[in-house]
Amino acid sequence: MKRILIIKLLILLVAVPVFSQTNQEVLKREVTLYNPYKPSLTDFKKRSFLPDLNDTAKVKPDFRYNITTTPYSPEYSINPIKAASLSPDPLPKLYKSYINIGFGNYITPLAEISITNERSKKGVIGFYGRHFSSNGKIKLQNDKKVFAGYMDNDLSLYGKKFFRENLLDGSIDFSQKLRYAYGYDTSIVDHDPGKKEIRNGYNNFNVGLSFASLTLDSTSFSYDFDVNYEYFYNTKSRDQHNIGVAGIMAKKYKGFYVGSGLEFDYYKISSTISERPKYIISVSPFVKKSSTLWSFKTGLQILLDKDTSSSARLHIYPDAMFSFNIIQSYIRFYAALNGKLEVNEPKKIIEENPFLIRDGTLFTLPNTNHPLIISAGLTGNDGIGGNYVISASYSFINDMLFYSNLIQPEDFINPQYGNLFIPLKDDVELFKLHGEISGTISDKISYKGNANWYDYTLTKYDYPWNKPSWDGQIGMKYNLRNKIIAGADITAFGKRKLITSNAEETLQSPVDAPIHININLSAEYRYTKILSFWIKLNNITFNRYYEWAWYPSQRFLCMVGFTYSL
Repeated sequence: MKRILIIKLLILLVAVPVFSQTNQEVLKREVTLYNPYKPSLTDFKKRSFLPDLNDTAKVKPDFRYNITTTPYSPEYSINPIKAASLSPDPLPKLYKSYINIGFGNYITPLAEISITNERSKKGVIGFYGRHFSSNGKIKLQNDKKVFAGYMDNDLSLYGKKFFRENLLDGSIDFSQKLRYAYGYDTSIVDHDPGKKEIRNGYNNFNVGLSFASLTLDSTSFSYDFDVNYEYFYNTKSRDQHNIGVAGIMAKKYKGFYVGSGLEFDYYKISSTISERPKYIISVSPFVKKSSTLWSFKTGLQILLDKDTSSSARLHIYPDAMFSFNIIQSYIRFYAALNGKLEVNEPKKIIEENPFLIRDGTLFTLPNTNHPLIISAGLTGNDGIGGNYVISASYSFINDMLFYSNLIQPEDFINPQYGNLFIPLKDDVELFKLHGEISGTISDKISYKGNANWYDYTLTKYDYPWNKPSWDGQIGMKYNLRNKIIAGADITAFGKRKLITSNAEETLQSPVDAPIHININLSAEYRYTKILSFWIKLNNITFNRYYEWAWYPSQRFLCMVGFTYSL
């Protein structure tokens, strides 16, 4: 039935348009074809759509929350903490004694001994002794060999007592120097002295006591007082007693460091030389203040000087200094204005010239007065592990001492052959340039050096006798793990003028001394901590150096030895 129904519907749909066309007009059209019909499609440009990865939908999260706090009380218990203990760095071991023995050419023995107690908080007591001598001969300008020995002996018994805030320090010292006046005018052919005739012996005995504060705080009152007695003698008829008292006190007051020094020295000379005593009295107040960038000091010294040849003279010396940093730690400028009295006591003079004429002149020399010294310079760190100083000074000096060989062979009572000296005094203006440097290149190499240039303007004489126009020294040390220590240094002196005279007022022609360069080497091998061996080589260039006219020095000197500690 479904099929019959579907067939009928299809017949009906076909028949309806048939009936509708019968009622319309018939359309007639003619089509003329010139070419065969070729169906075709027009070109079509396809379009491609790629998906967009950007999500245009936006989601804004909106969170809302609440926090409710509640206190938490933890339970705890207190346990005591032990106090921290600071252990000091281990101190190196100190040995109670030290022995140094050596020997060199020119028959040159050396012996040193030092004995002391171990490290103690209560005090120190010890003994030191040293002997150094030479017994060789030296060839003079006439090719004659003469005995040119010398001897130095030193003994010292010392002690220190530590208190809570004070230090008591004392010592008993004895020193002996023996020199032979071997040089003389070699044009005198009949002069052939014995050793006893040219021997000069000097002995010095000293007892000193010091009492000083040990306060580390600069605001506290600090002080240092010294008392000493000294006895110096050349022979039984030529001697000197000296009693001295010195002290300095200082305290910080309203930001300033205020203090003063006091000094008194009394000299009693043998009556065979002079009946008049000598003394020096001085007081030197000062005020200082400093900061990290600058510092200054202002003060003066009022001094009364009395010698054997004149009445007491009053000297007032300025004592002022100012410094400031140009570049922190690297460049610091300083300027100073001061003065001083150079005391020409016998102990100092024999270090300069031990061959003065034997008439007591050694005990009656006037003191050298420096009324004004103007100086300025730079100091600081050199940037390579060391420090430097560069300075210039201009000094006015009264009674500066020079020395001349005395030649009077025609004097039958006391003939002089040029081996003894007389002092020459002159007023001098001295301009000096000074430089020094020291430091370490590494943990193994260290260095040091200094140089000076002098310009003398004299009142009476033409030249500063026996004073070089310049001098310098440079040295280096090499330390290999404290096992091998080696060193080298070079010392040089500029040209000098030496002078001889028949008397103080009749000088002869000056003698030229050329430039002298001295090279020294040293080495030490530390076999153990208590035993080491050493060697020293002095003047390895074999240069002949004349310390005074007709006084040639020893040339090459080689010494070897060892040290031992107990």
